[in-house]
Amino acid sequence: MDLREKAAALPLLPGVYLYKDAEGAVLYVGKAKNLRSRVRSYFNDDRLADAKTGSLIREASDIDFIQVDNEKEALALENNLIKQWKPRFNILLRDDKTYPYIRMTGEKYPRVHVTRRLRKDGSSYYGPYFPGNLAHRLVHLIHRYFKVPSCKIDFNRKHTHPCLEFHIHRCWGPCVSGLTTDEQYAKAVENVRMFLEGRTRELIRDLRARMEEAASNTRFEEAASLRDLIATVEELDQKQKMAAAEDNNTDIFAYHAEPPFVAVNLFHLRRGHIVDRREFFFEDQQEWDPREFFSALVKQVYLDEKYIPALIHTPADFEDREALEELLSERRGRRVEIHTPQRGQKKAMLDLAGTNAKHSFEQRFRVLKPSSQAIQEALRDALNLETAPKRIECFDISHIQGTDKVASMVVWEGGRMKKADYRKFVIRTVEGNDDFASMREVITRRYGRLKQEGSPMPGLVLVDGGLGQLHAAAEALEALGMTNQPLASIAKREEWIYVYGQEDEPVILDKFSPVLHLAQQVRDEAHRFAVTFHRTRRNASRMTSELSEVPGVGERSVQKLLKHFGSLERVKGATESELIEVAGRAAARRIRDHFAKPLFPIVD
Repeated sequence: MDLREKAAALPLLPGVYLYKDAEGAVLYVGKAKNLRSRVRSYFNDDRLADAKTGSLIREASDIDFIQVDNEKEALALENNLIKQWKPRFNILLRDDKTYPYIRMTGEKYPRVHVTRRLRKDGSSYYGPYFPGNLAHRLVHLIHRYFKVPSCKIDFNRKHTHPCLEFHIHRCWGPCVSGLTTDEQYAKAVENVRMFLEGRTRELIRDLRARMEEAASNTRFEEAASLRDLIATVEELDQKQKMAAAEDNNTDIFAYHAEPPFVAVNLFHLRRGHIVDRREFFFEDQQEWDPREFFSALVKQVYLDEKYIPALIHTPADFEDREALEELLSERRGRRVEIHTPQRGQKKAMLDLAGTNAKHSFEQRFRVLKPSSQAIQEALRDALNLETAPKRIECFDISHIQGTDKVASMVVWEGGRMKKADYRKFVIRTVEGNDDFASMREVITRRYGRLKQEGSPMPGLVLVDGGLGQLHAAAEALEALGMTNQPLASIAKREEWIYVYGQEDEPVILDKFSPVLHLAQQVRDEAHRFAVTFHRTRRNASRMTSELSEVPGVGERSVQKLLKHFGSLERVKGATESELIEVAGRAAARRIRDHFAKPLFPIVD
């Protein structure tokens, strides 16, 4: 049975259809109110003339389908199958930024931190938050008032001393026995849950009772701290009520297309103000149809999200808009509308988003160099950092089978490499070929010295290598008591970026990403600097060794020659007058005689 016959045999009911190749791989997933009518339309002459449809039909060997009860179910199933199979003929959502959430871990002593990926790992997730730094501000507030940390210390190990976070009253210190009790920590965690879940009345009532109890027992410092926390929670609660009363949260999509390249901007309006922007880039849109494109994009953006706005504006209407509105309304629990504004203030906002989409297109596909501030912000978002790093210090280890081990540190600051701050390290304590131990030594020496001097830490520490190098650097920082220092590594082969504390979520950026370009630039510079230093030391070592074998040439003469000529080859090629000028007549004659001898005796 050929494809036309299979299409004619499909039911006249809603469902999802799948085009497959000869090996059974899914090429395309689509949904339809009427499966037979939709799939048969692919064989019309005008659609076969379309490059994308023609290619799909030529490569397809089979058609499969899944029948459902209604179009809404078909929409949801289509979205799930596209994410599962990632068919190459579908429009696939790829971007460098996702919504930030606050994650509370499911450990014995739960911690809170910001994440951009939801997982079924027993943790509780709250959000998403707009703008992205709001999540970081809330986590900072949780540290300050509730003392539930974000640290990466292993609570299963025994620790003799608490870290700095305990001493500055941002953590209860569950890592050290006797600093807090299980009941006290559990109470703090429960307060955080109420705060993040919006149960502010219950939280304020509980905090007020604890404040009054502390005051009656003359624990005035604790009572004052609870009083300040109550004031903070009440202020945040009032802001949330104002936002809910206005209820005009809107998301606006716009695009700039020069097929096959397309850039899309998504603006988030909250309380009438733009609070965040998200970018999407596509490189394979040879056949550009805005209606089909935004039908696929809107579904992939919202169907799996916990938060859905009341209004969504798109630059093009699409066929299944009404069904998607109904499905999103059910998931939100309130009405969701999707519009294409034609005039007035809404159209002006759509045009503004379009202008920004064109700028994003220029930055991405015309390879324009972004500003220093822009790259810092992009780095913060991509690596899920609390603040945009103004300074990056990157480390690399260089040696040949464990000999002449050295390390380099290069610095990126203010949008450029800062060579005046580069540093070289000779590895002193590591025997043999152990890059991890070498990395621990270098990190300890560098940041131990900064700690001793009271100098500021960089916005990001970057190491060349994979998870092993990352964990070695983290161990060194933890030993110094620096548990919240942003730390990442970039692996050479995959070009993945691993952020410490989020190792199970490697940052995978496409080849156009300016963040990836920056990380590669800094990593490559660290590698170049390390290799150059290693080569210099190796040449100096070889030169010192061979010159020391020359009879009658002392150590001082060797050092003078090393400093003046720089390499053994240049010493060998020097004239006798040049050697006399550096080392004296007697030493020059001995060096010339020594290197003039043949390596092997000549046999007639």
